[in-house]
Amino acid sequence: MAYMEQKCDNELNRIRGNSFVIETQPDLRTVHSKPGSTVQVTFRPRRVSIQPVHGDFVRQRFITFYQRTASDLKVMSLPVSPHEHRDLQRRFPLLLFKPDHKKQEMMVTGPFVYIAKLEEFFSQNMRSSSKSVMNKGPADSLGSRTSAPSPPHSKDPEDEPCPICMEPIVTTEKKTLKCKHSFCRDCLKKAFEYKPVCPTCGQLYGTLTGTQPEGGRMSVTKNSSSLPGYEKYGTIIIKYYIPSGVQKLEHPNPGQPYEGVSRTAYLPDSSEGKRILKLLKQAFDQRLIFTVGRSTTSGRNNTVTWNDIHHKTSAHGGPTQYGYPDPDYLSRVRDELKVKVVYDKLGRRLNNQVSLPTITNCDWPKSPV
Repeated sequence: MAYMEQKCDNELNRIRGNSFVIETQPDLRTVHSKPGSTVQVTFRPRRVSIQPVHGDFVRQRFITFYQRTASDLKVMSLPVSPHEHRDLQRRFPLLLFKPDHKKQEMMVTGPFVYIAKLEEFFSQNMRSSSKSVMNKGPADSLGSRTSAPSPPHSKDPEDEPCPICMEPIVTTEKKTLKCKHSFCRDCLKKAFEYKPVCPTCGQLYGTLTGTQPEGGRMSVTKNSSSLPGYEKYGTIIIKYYIPSGVQKLEHPNPGQPYEGVSRTAYLPDSSEGKRILKLLKQAFDQRLIFTVGRSTTSGRNNTVTWNDIHHKTSAHGGPTQYGYPDPDYLSRVRDELKVKVVYDKLGRRLNNQVSLPTITNCDWPKSPV
């Protein structure tokens, strides 16, 4: 959460808008046993006149953003002193550096591709020295080594830094994607080995598959009864079944068993509801509807949970009971399906953002606002 508060402030401002304040505090249940491992996020309205449905919408947008961002983060430690980290922070502005005074190390958090580039940069500098960074004096620190004179680069306006390594891109090694973003060829190759998306805008250059356990079923039936807010239409009933099994390498605890689930969801049998149903079928085939982790409602670990595509699991009760009426739900779930890079029936990608499986080491407030 600290990374998003410091590096994703613009995105958080768009989510909370002028109506809400997002507050974070340590989870009292784990503050003594595992300090810092879990935080509680609270959404407070700035005005008492704000409707609960608005709070639910803001919370769902935040959860989707959190899961999409946190699932792409990696944490590592480096044996560098505080004064040396300033050079690294300048070279890697999208990484968060935090000193660990007890271990005399620097904890680094950031997107996988930038962490990988930092590791490569650091190992190259270590190989160029016969001694450990920790044994160097200030005059021969990492910062002084990395600031040594380098071959001059052209000041041509065409010259641009690679967004991954932050070094000027050599013309002969430049790779420009269809989305018009350019990178060093080797940097982009390593990024695509992890995830085939543009590291800048997230546009997909391959097929995205989630970590939903295999062997599940999705069945659809209809009845003539209507949902609140959609009185002119019947109801689409979706039943999901994911059997229990053993976690694979793509899951949090490989080799351990996980508990399966059965879930039921509801859509209006309108033209928009039918379009959402087709997208949900595509998402299910791409193994994006569920993942394995800790349930945010029951607290059980090693169980099949929803990924960040929200479903209406009740026909009534409104947003606070995950039911109808909720006039904005269909547009919200469509946005979430866009995030998942689901394609429509004509093969057109709905958006250029990508999300990976749910991160479960967080505790969401259960009250409506």
